[in-house]
Amino acid sequence: MSTRAKTQYTCSACGGTSPRWLGKCPHCSEWNTLEETVAEQAPANRHRYQSLAPVQAVATLSEIEAADVERTPTGQPELDRVLGGGIVQGGVVLIGGDPGIGKSTLLLQAAESLSSHIKVLYVTGEESGAQVALRARRLGLAGTQLRVLAEIQLEKIQAALAAEAPDFCVIDSIQTVYSDQLTSAPGSVAQVRECAAQLTRTAKSSGCAIVLVGHVTKEGALAGPRVLEHIVDTVLYFEGDTHSSYRLVRAIKNRFGAVNEIGVFAMTERGLKGVSNPSAIFLSTHGAPVPGSCVLVTLEGTRPLLVEIQALVDSGGPSPRRLSVGLDRDRLAMLLAVLHRHAGVDSLDQDVFVNAVGGVRISEPAADLAVLLAIQSSLRGKALPQGFLAFGEVGLAGEVRPAPRGQERLKEAAKLGFSVALVPRANAPKKPIEGLTVHAIERIEEAVDVVRSL
Repeated sequence: MSTRAKTQYTCSACGGTSPRWLGKCPHCSEWNTLEETVAEQAPANRHRYQSLAPVQAVATLSEIEAADVERTPTGQPELDRVLGGGIVQGGVVLIGGDPGIGKSTLLLQAAESLSSHIKVLYVTGEESGAQVALRARRLGLAGTQLRVLAEIQLEKIQAALAAEAPDFCVIDSIQTVYSDQLTSAPGSVAQVRECAAQLTRTAKSSGCAIVLVGHVTKEGALAGPRVLEHIVDTVLYFEGDTHSSYRLVRAIKNRFGAVNEIGVFAMTERGLKGVSNPSAIFLSTHGAPVPGSCVLVTLEGTRPLLVEIQALVDSGGPSPRRLSVGLDRDRLAMLLAVLHRHAGVDSLDQDVFVNAVGGVRISEPAADLAVLLAIQSSLRGKALPQGFLAFGEVGLAGEVRPAPRGQERLKEAAKLGFSVALVPRANAPKKPIEGLTVHAIERIEEAVDVVRSL
């Protein structure tokens, strides 16, 4: 008589376990996330979860020596920008993104440029060594110093790390790696969590910087539990439409730098190339100004970006539609109510469509003023003047609130040749900016009056 393997239910969101299936995870309260897995028997001989750091005595915080972390540039300035200046010794980076967006390409390029001055190992579980070599030839990379290993067993990878002693290692990808200690399949919650924890331990003890490539689920989150994001030091997400040649790499978490930094890349035949002036991508090229278009300066991390907001207002009939691409739809409905109540501009029977050019997603409220001015411009059929831009948060009482780091936004706009700016009064520059006329306003009705007078 065969003994049936004991099973348990593991949450794919938080990694918590339950002996029976439940609709709602008892640990993180997410619905429909429990999946059946084989219960692991812990081996009696040794404990796998040794501490990440050696045992230390209790110390007073002020007496602990603290030095700035040393950084090694990757040879990709945009990637360095997102990482906070380069890779850190013993740092673990998790990079996620849709299939075919360019994760392996970018890391192969970074590994090649790093291999000229430090020891690099590229571990591939997705492809054979020949496929990696083929990609390197296509990208024009010599690969004379770059070591490659095609392996998916964790213990063999750790043995290779011990033998090669690299300073930088890429694991492509963590979902294909499995450990002998566990019986579950590669990619399962237990395997992903255990392999990531073991590799993190290796990185911290040996000082080798490790980059883990992570797969993304249909919902756009990293596959495996969110535990993965807590284990590592830095989490990067590759964003961008596969139909467009531009890709954004965004830092979601970074223990060694700023979060929400973005790097902009263009996908070319020779791999990913950094874009040093990304504002040019997100501004569409009109010969003359057109109605329903307003330029906004948005902040991505520490980088000011100029983005064009387009609005189209059209007669809609009994049940008008409100659609927005790249902006929050609920916020659009709120802004239309503010425009009607405080500025007397009515769009109750009109369809309103709003779009951010270039596939960029804008989450900050500083876009409110530009959205309202684009809608008002489309409604009147009159274009805003050449070289015009606006930013500011609009409140429900009709007041225009300041946006953070307004001076930097204005300087970036002046650098790109913009001449007229409509900004909240608190963002007005103390000293005039050369070539830029700044109109400071406090309420939405003032803003509409200023635009009509231009």
